[in-house]
Amino acid sequence: MLCTELTDRYGAVLRITDFCPRFRQYERTYRPVMILRRLEVIRGHPVVRTRLRPVTGWDGAAPATTRGSNHVRFIRNEQVLRVTTDAPLTHVVDETPFVVDTTMTFILGPDESVKESVAAMSRRFLECTEAYWQDWTRSLAIPFEWQRAVIRAAITLKLSAYEDTGAVIAAITTSIPEAADSGRNWDYRYCWLRDAYFTVHALNRLGATRTMEGFLRYIINLVAGSDDHRLQPLYGIGGERRIDETTADALSGYHGMGPVRVGNAAYHQIQHDVYGTVILAATQAFFDERLERPGDRSLYQRLCALGEEAVERYDQPDAGIWEYRGRARVHTYSAMMCWAACDRLRRIAGQLGLDADAAHWADHAATIHARICREAWSETHTAFVESFGGDSLDASLLLMHELGFLAADDPRFISTVEAIEHQLRRGDHLFRYAAADDFGRPENAFNICTFWFIDALQAIGRGDEARRLFENMLGHRTQLGLLSEDLDPAHGELWGNFPQTYSMVGLINSAMHLSRSWEESL
Repeated sequence: MLCTELTDRYGAVLRITDFCPRFRQYERTYRPVMILRRLEVIRGHPVVRTRLRPVTGWDGAAPATTRGSNHVRFIRNEQVLRVTTDAPLTHVVDETPFVVDTTMTFILGPDESVKESVAAMSRRFLECTEAYWQDWTRSLAIPFEWQRAVIRAAITLKLSAYEDTGAVIAAITTSIPEAADSGRNWDYRYCWLRDAYFTVHALNRLGATRTMEGFLRYIINLVAGSDDHRLQPLYGIGGERRIDETTADALSGYHGMGPVRVGNAAYHQIQHDVYGTVILAATQAFFDERLERPGDRSLYQRLCALGEEAVERYDQPDAGIWEYRGRARVHTYSAMMCWAACDRLRRIAGQLGLDADAAHWADHAATIHARICREAWSETHTAFVESFGGDSLDASLLLMHELGFLAADDPRFISTVEAIEHQLRRGDHLFRYAAADDFGRPENAFNICTFWFIDALQAIGRGDEARRLFENMLGHRTQLGLLSEDLDPAHGELWGNFPQTYSMVGLINSAMHLSRSWEESL
């Protein structure tokens, strides 16, 4: 829900409330495909001009329109949308100014008649939607500090889940560039298994487990539909496997910085971390007794097939977490996530009383762990590096402690954090990597990496600095408390698709790590 107040030069004040209805009705969540806008007079006699100019498709074409007594229909092929309003329709269609002398409502949705008065419907939907979100946020186990920031981040993550299938999208936009005129423009309106896991994990920390239950349903359907147990890095929100990448040449892009991409070619990449990602996302289901359908042996058997894929692939080249398009290596993060797959299957098997299975997965985890420690350690850098036998540093290795691969006080982890800080830190922000990739050298910091760095600093005992960096990141949020994917460390400008679930996840996790407890604060 978004409230905006506008004041004109005569002192008139108009409040605009935009929201998507969402509330409990008939023992289910009612969430129609609908956006409502309410205009309310706060003071004086505000004069407005409305503009309805929808564009459909990626060719920039305007739809045909027809007009009824209180609505306008927009028609493009088989897609028909309707705007129903109690505002003066002639002024709305002709885009002529008019005085708002009472509350007015615009309803954008499917081509369906509104069965009650527009005013009564908007008032009821607004009250019910407010009550829904207030109830939902009251159920969150939030930290003592930075509560508003965490609540806004949690709501953003919740809204990134497609409840019909359980998919969680990476962002709701496409092709906002990672840096000015960089060509790093990507379509993020899909479900990356890795990003979805981080989202689910963050919401689980706040006690909001329904998103995890929905995502489990989503990944079970993906696994059931795969004959060879191989997983793609990303899928469509309906489980679509083919997401061909094209460019919409009719659109100029964000501030004219094209291209505008539709689809994402990363779907056919090989990224071995996905096996660990899925298993980590499912692990809590075997231990959390609050769930309606906890994990059982049937789900465990499905996960075992993914674990065997992880064992087979952990030391094979892939595109890595950063989805390099021009090369493949044995990436340390991917191998570590394969280790995590085996380690969590060990824990799940133990929980189910399958001692032989637990030993089986413990052996595989130990083998992979030893191999990573041998092949990914660099004496030159005194740190773990991006790939087996490689020379570059990678911010994803800041997660070694978070994943349980190394203890926070392990000298190897501490020196890895320090080496990454030395090479990838720019001011108060962190780059993913510094080496050139398919588009040259990175120009902007990656917000989730800055949060990972904050968490690592806290873990190794540099808590005061971690808090300062966290407060600095909060200062870079938009007025509405949101973050994009990237940030220009020199000017503080946000870049990349927006809002980015990765970044909001990082905010929640860091707040949970850094906050004083309720017990010590009250």
